[in-house]
Amino acid sequence: MKSVLATIRLFRPVNLLLGGMMVTVTAALVDALNQTDLLMKGTFVVMSFTAAANAFNDYRDLETDKINRTNRPLPRGDLAPETALILSILLFMIGTGISFTINTGAFIIAAVVALPLMVVYSLWLKGTILIGNMIVAVIIGLSFVFAGALFGELDRMIMPSLLAFGFTMVREFIKDMADADGDRAAGFITFPVKFGMEKSVRIAIFLTVLLMALLVAPYLMNIYSEKYLVAAFLGIGIPLSYIISLLVKSPSSNNCHTASQILKASVFLGLLAVYLG
Repeated sequence: MKSVLATIRLFRPVNLLLGGMMVTVTAALVDALNQTDLLMKGTFVVMSFTAAANAFNDYRDLETDKINRTNRPLPRGDLAPETALILSILLFMIGTGISFTINTGAFIIAAVVALPLMVVYSLWLKGTILIGNMIVAVIIGLSFVFAGALFGELDRMIMPSLLAFGFTMVREFIKDMADADGDRAAGFITFPVKFGMEKSVRIAIFLTVLLMALLVAPYLMNIYSEKYLVAAFLGIGIPLSYIISLLVKSPSSNNCHTASQILKASVFLGLLAVYLG
């Protein structure tokens, strides 16, 4: 039972839920909720890849997680690193197999583009100055592109993918700030490790302000309605403003971790805003 719970925690159930919701929201946006076969396949691909990437990331990050994420299954000893690697490989294979049965566009986005990026990130690009952050943001943005290809509505998912990219870029950068001590000990050269917290706060605030401007763009471009604007302001704009004040007050590891968690919770509200818009 302990190993089962550890496996569930390894996969990050909240992230899996977000992935599943993203596919469902996309289906709702393009009036494809009745296409249950595609909906189930797409959801399973996204959740499989998400779980696989999380497991592989934890396998690679075991030493840094002993400092930054001591409560995760691998540093706690609840699960063997080799088990995480095997689960990751199996889930990548399963997700790839299912994507092959959908359509060519969805298969290429999932198996030919996203999967290699996930592996390359964990192997070589994690802990690099901004590049790793951008790769993660691209991968998350590709989730919407994949869902668009899944239902044959690729063009309608461009804006959600851009919003997801911007949102993830901010969160990943702030996560680097929270993890600076562990990354330094592991030899990772992230922006906060290289340039310090004072300059990192400036960049984080700059990225956050850019994201706030990006949130308004779909309304100004008449892509989404007033409902989107109101939901985005309440669910994302206000939390982003609070995060800026938090970082200005003190860019401590705890505050950066809090900001990262707030951003993660705001993703649900972001999906709701896109749906309402």
